[in-house]
Amino acid sequence: MREFIVEADGGSRGNPGPAGYGAVVRDAATGRTLLEAAEYLGLATNNVAEYRGLLAGLRAAHTLDPAARVHVRMDSKLVVEQMTGRWKIKHPAMKPLATQARGVFPADQVTYEWIPRAENKHADRLANEAMDAGARGEQWSATTSTAELDAADAEVRAAEPGAADVAAHAGAGGVEVSAAVGPAEPAGTEAQARTPGATARGWSAAPDLGAPATLVLLRHGETPLTPQKRFSGSGGTNPPLSDIGREQAHRVAEALAARGTIETVLASPLARTRETAEIVAARLNLDVHLEDGLRETDFGAWEGLTFGEVRDRYPDDLNAWLADTQARPTGGGESFAETAARIEATRDRLVTAHAGHTVLLVTHVTPIKTFVRLALGAPPESLFRMELSAASLSAVAYYADGNASVRLFNDTSHLR
Repeated sequence: MREFIVEADGGSRGNPGPAGYGAVVRDAATGRTLLEAAEYLGLATNNVAEYRGLLAGLRAAHTLDPAARVHVRMDSKLVVEQMTGRWKIKHPAMKPLATQARGVFPADQVTYEWIPRAENKHADRLANEAMDAGARGEQWSATTSTAELDAADAEVRAAEPGAADVAAHAGAGGVEVSAAVGPAEPAGTEAQARTPGATARGWSAAPDLGAPATLVLLRHGETPLTPQKRFSGSGGTNPPLSDIGREQAHRVAEALAARGTIETVLASPLARTRETAEIVAARLNLDVHLEDGLRETDFGAWEGLTFGEVRDRYPDDLNAWLADTQARPTGGGESFAETAARIEATRDRLVTAHAGHTVLLVTHVTPIKTFVRLALGAPPESLFRMELSAASLSAVAYYADGNASVRLFNDTSHLR
């Protein structure tokens, strides 16, 4: 049985940013390069790009011998740990790529090894060539590649009988593969990667997780209903901020300006969140983008009532609501389970879109508590055990391996 070594890497010049990958297939016995693959991908994140690089290498090896044993060597600890099953894959953009990679060869034919970046220079150079080509408005070409590190290896390839280098374009992806054995079949390669040479940031010790997507969660300022502790969701009177609420918004705006890390402002479309966001965004010289997924729960017939009033009027419905997150408020409002599903989908989309960046989400009590609960892996009943003040700040950082870190909760120091 033949044995191959696959080395893969890739890069994103920005996160997300212009991305490309490089992959190399070697003969395990001789170390001779058999195939090179590279592609400019357009806009992609670092970690999605790494998976695309893996997939490219595996598919290139498969074109040589589907029955071969393959040893994958990558300097991405994230990909290696996830593909071996030691780390869970939670990021929605990486799950389908990992599934595709596992489907190229049977599991018992593939092994994985993490290697230092210095031992992965060939694939690294291919990735950079692909990105350089993309910057010129071109795709990578095997005929102009200078990524081969070992000149002696190139001579061996040229001298091998019947080993003329050929290039094959792979489907709509436009992948070009440089092959040293026979005509290369279309590789159909898909791959992406992190920026070669990028420096690790964030709290994780893993060197390649990159900067997290940080969601700073701001509860809107007070409305006339807030001091009275009345249910105020997305189905009520849609109250504006009070004078106190507007003052709170200005104070939090100054605090965020002093920190200087917010890059984007997103807000629930309700009046109180839009007004809060506009005050903050004006101070930060940013625009406000509305995000419907951040709206508050619809409390149905309870809108505008206090907890005591709901208990007096709808005791059975309230007890059911407190005991089961699937239960809806009286009058067909939104259950906490439905809110959680909406927030989870919104979170996944925003984390993917803003990987490596810090985003301010101006939203409400239930969405913020749900973001925090999901980040902690806490049970649904934990929603009833969190205190969240008007104009308070919380923050959650989301890393490329799918893990989250709660950085801040219910901070009101800027209001004192």
